[in-house]
Amino acid sequence: MEPEAGIPIPRNPSLLSWVNLSKNLILAYQSFGVVYGDLSTSPLYVFPSIFKGKMRTHLNEDAIFGAFSLIFWTLTLIPLLKYVFILLSADDSGEGGTFALYSLLCRHAKLSLLPNQQAADEELSAYKYGPSSQHVASSPLKSFLEKYKRLRTALLIVVLFGACMVIGDGVLTPAISVLSAVSGLQVTEKKLTNGELLLIACVILVGLFALQHCGTHRVAFIFAPIVIIWLVSIFSIGLYNTIHWNPKIVRALSPHYIIKFFSETGKDGWISLGGVLLSITGTEAMFADLGHFTALSIRLAFAFVIYPCLVVQYMGQAAFFSKHLEITTGIFFESIPEAVYWPVFVIATLAAIVGSQAVITATFSIIKQCHALGCFPRVKVVHTSKHIYGQIYIPEINWILMILTLAITIGFQDTTIIGNAYGLACMTVMFVTTFLMALVIIFVWQKSVLLAAAFLFFFWFIEGVYLSSALMKVPQGGWVPLVLSFIFMVVMYVWHYGTRKKYSFDLHNKVSLKWLLGLGPSLGIVRVPGIGLIYSELAAGVPAIFSHFVTNLPAFHNVLVFVCVKSVPVPYVSPEERFLIGRICPRPYRMYRCIVRYGYKDIQRDNGDFENKLIQSIAEFIQMEAVEPQFSSSESSSFDGRMAVISTRTLQSSSSLMVSEIEDVDVSNSIQSSKTLTLQSLRSVYDDENPQIRRRYVRFHLPPNPGMDPAVREELMDLIQAKEAGVAYILGHSYVKARRSSSYLKKFVIDVGYSFLRKNCRGPAVALNIPHISLIEVGMIYYV
Repeated sequence: MEPEAGIPIPRNPSLLSWVNLSKNLILAYQSFGVVYGDLSTSPLYVFPSIFKGKMRTHLNEDAIFGAFSLIFWTLTLIPLLKYVFILLSADDSGEGGTFALYSLLCRHAKLSLLPNQQAADEELSAYKYGPSSQHVASSPLKSFLEKYKRLRTALLIVVLFGACMVIGDGVLTPAISVLSAVSGLQVTEKKLTNGELLLIACVILVGLFALQHCGTHRVAFIFAPIVIIWLVSIFSIGLYNTIHWNPKIVRALSPHYIIKFFSETGKDGWISLGGVLLSITGTEAMFADLGHFTALSIRLAFAFVIYPCLVVQYMGQAAFFSKHLEITTGIFFESIPEAVYWPVFVIATLAAIVGSQAVITATFSIIKQCHALGCFPRVKVVHTSKHIYGQIYIPEINWILMILTLAITIGFQDTTIIGNAYGLACMTVMFVTTFLMALVIIFVWQKSVLLAAAFLFFFWFIEGVYLSSALMKVPQGGWVPLVLSFIFMVVMYVWHYGTRKKYSFDLHNKVSLKWLLGLGPSLGIVRVPGIGLIYSELAAGVPAIFSHFVTNLPAFHNVLVFVCVKSVPVPYVSPEERFLIGRICPRPYRMYRCIVRYGYKDIQRDNGDFENKLIQSIAEFIQMEAVEPQFSSSESSSFDGRMAVISTRTLQSSSSLMVSEIEDVDVSNSIQSSKTLTLQSLRSVYDDENPQIRRRYVRFHLPPNPGMDPAVREELMDLIQAKEAGVAYILGHSYVKARRSSSYLKKFVIDVGYSFLRKNCRGPAVALNIPHISLIEVGMIYYV
């Protein structure tokens, strides 16, 4: 995989080598603009959020020193110790985030709920990433989790809840960041009303979301310099304020001031922790965006730049605040020396936009991963960069986020209330991550349960104190992420439940192979020239849609390929391992199976080359089956037998078929096809309406090979002739309904909820990049 800047990441080079260090330094530089925008803008709103409400009665130098001590130790224990030193080591083939931890757990323990998994998936190179668990005795905890499906479902719900809170971050981060940045105008321009300030914030937010379709790569080169200038600014201002106003603030690095803080403030101090935790919002991005960088580059950036800059800035703010107790809002902007006020204000606004951009991009990625797990409706995913892998844009989600962000900004108009909601969302994600990390320590790292328990309870104690404080603020805005998460969780659960019920129906209504064998090679129907690609979610067996089609239209193509496009619990599947080819029924039937595998971060690109790769893969399988005895011998024992991984990269050097390409709009005369005149005229109309699409026609030929088996040659010729006759895509147009005997709740979920989501999401044909001109849909009703 290529990282954000297209520099290959060496996974196991010597860390002492100069080349490796220079690459990591470049990646560390780039990470400022992508990872740290949100975390570095926290000083805009932390202190005003702490000293709000009843805390104003405790406003004195000792309370301010105690608040700074809390911020310092929170930054040290959670971002530095937990994330930088521990969590960044728990990557999944270089990927990070909640789904990476869940993916690791699914591979090292049988916790996955993805329905169509196979033993062949475990042979993927990415599947074997991390310590091998094959020779380790199964622990009682592992057996306990694998035994009960409800526990595996509960684990998935926990992961999805964390994902929903990240989506909540995507709504709240732009609102609080931009609103905090523009509030600096009130410090100098007293004539600006709250309404005018709100209008400026809304215009910036609309502009931010409107530019998402361009892709972050188009403006990424200015992101890192903005954040670096911002970090230099806050470091300089913090240092100046510390020296100029109150150098004694250095003493507050001692945790003694935390004890003093709570002894003086009591319950009010505990509730104010909801403001302190805002200093670590955006920390999850370090782990979530790991796939674009390396663990070393993120560690270097945080430990040597971000951490010292933030500590010095908070120290300077506390020093200034301790000598200006009358100021309770806009402390950051008040602490800026007048000579540099406007340049810092501009940089603060730009840094807030950069921070928001990173979280919005992460939200798109989370939605994509939820869909790969079968937990989110099909949405349009646009790959915004040809060179940078993983940068995506989802239009529907973008506009939903914009509407929700504007609603929160206009509805609350107060960064403290939005901060209450924001803090609860961030701390919930960290709480979930700690739990998953404890399981990874046991199952993946194969450490003792005691070590995992020590990790869990140490960080859960710290995060639990903050979470309890954040929960106290549910009535004052903390309800927002809970409501947003509940709505997204309902959508995810309804989609996941309906999808699983539909798959279960397919599984229990498969066509009997004995019935197919009894019909003979002709299947009792007319076999017409061409290839029929029958799409199904089944990775084994013949779907009911096939018998339904044959019953209603007793004719089918000479060559049948049952195609299953599925997700596997790895971040990426290499092109060499994507296609899994097998045979259904004996050779004269000309029936094959193709399983196309994608990781949870893979993008299904529409490059128009799927048909040709599929034909070449089947041809390679036919050759391999004739040469390698284990494939041909399996045919006698099982007619839905063994499958083989066919590398798409080695196909060009394969001797199975010779390829010639023709790039011409009018090639119908050169290729003798059995397509009807009507279909040819339809295609010409389609070409006229889409002149920007340059069609690439590929013809296959058999190489001159006298030693080839006659049966293999005949089968390959049938395949070539069928390809030239045309390819049709057969897809089920299903209606899912609850059985009459179902409960009212199930009827509501299936007949109303799931039906609504299916009607309003992208159709499967569009999601699978199936050309509309070649599509045949078969209507079926699923009673689940």
